[in-house]
Amino acid sequence: MLVLKIITIVSLILIFYQDFKAREVYWFLFPVFGICSAILFYNSTLPALFYVSVGMNFICIFILLLVVFLYAKLKLKSAFNEVFGLGDVLLFLGLIFSFSTISFLVIFVFSLVFSLMLHLIIKRYSKLQSVPLAGYISLFFGMVYLSHWSGIISSLYVL
Repeated sequence: MLVLKIITIVSLILIFYQDFKAREVYWFLFPVFGICSAILFYNSTLPALFYVSVGMNFICIFILLLVVFLYAKLKLKSAFNEVFGLGDVLLFLGLIFSFSTISFLVIFVFSLVFSLMLHLIIKRYSKLQSVPLAGYISLFFGMVYLSHWSGIISSLYVL
């Protein structure tokens, strides 16, 4: 289990670093993170709860991406890939395997708020205009995992 935890944290750190520096992330980091987080979640809960949670998380992410797609097309009159990066979508798909639905939604919403606040602070010093959303979210999820594993957050995989 320790190896999986280390791989999870390293993949999240690499996603953050690469997305923050160049807005380009190696594609294989997303499935590595998704597989490791799925194994960690599966081993911490009942199999039936794991499958239901992954399904519900997928539905939530699908609805979110659909709203962003429609907003980009109808309101911004832009292509989806101009508004939202492939790395962001891949990270979202990797995140659906991480936690039970209620924990996932709470952590995901707070990761988006964290991303907004961090970007508002850092954008003065950055030359790039785009938001490294996958990087910011992976940084937040890495902090959540480390908080759970160090005992600061006691029940992360529970309903």
